[in-house]
Amino acid sequence: MKWIDVIKIANHGNPKPNRRVEKTNEEWKKILTDEQYRITRLKGTERAHSSEMCTLFEPGVYVCICCKTPLFDSTTKFNSGTGWPSFSEPIKENAVAYFKDTSHGMYRVETTCNTCDAHLGHVFQDGPMPSGLRFCINAVSLEKEK
Repeated sequence: MKWIDVIKIANHGNPKPNRRVEKTNEEWKKILTDEQYRITRLKGTERAHSSEMCTLFEPGVYVCICCKTPLFDSTTKFNSGTGWPSFSEPIKENAVAYFKDTSHGMYRVETTCNTCDAHLGHVFQDGPMPSGLRFCINAVSLEKEK
């Protein structure tokens, strides 16, 4: 996947997920911490460098904190120096959804879990090759499986 693919998907629609998980706000509040809820359901952002997940590079899979869908493999994780965990590609083409985000006077592409719509972060075009992508993800949105 390249930046042009991300833009095409954001403009024309996301691939169908393997499954859907839908809950009411009250159901999400029962299973998530206040911070997890704020970030994943209300599109919040954690403080930069607030998680040790940025500097951990052990093998494993990163799953959505809300629905446990696999999102990223540790082999695509890299140290971006931005203060948020960064990945060069999702684990599967249909794991992550992409949406144009013009909030805060910027043009960005928001990333969400394609299974449950949890806000993950944003994707940028300044990552390592071969994809050139940097998925800048809130650590609170993820859980690492061993």
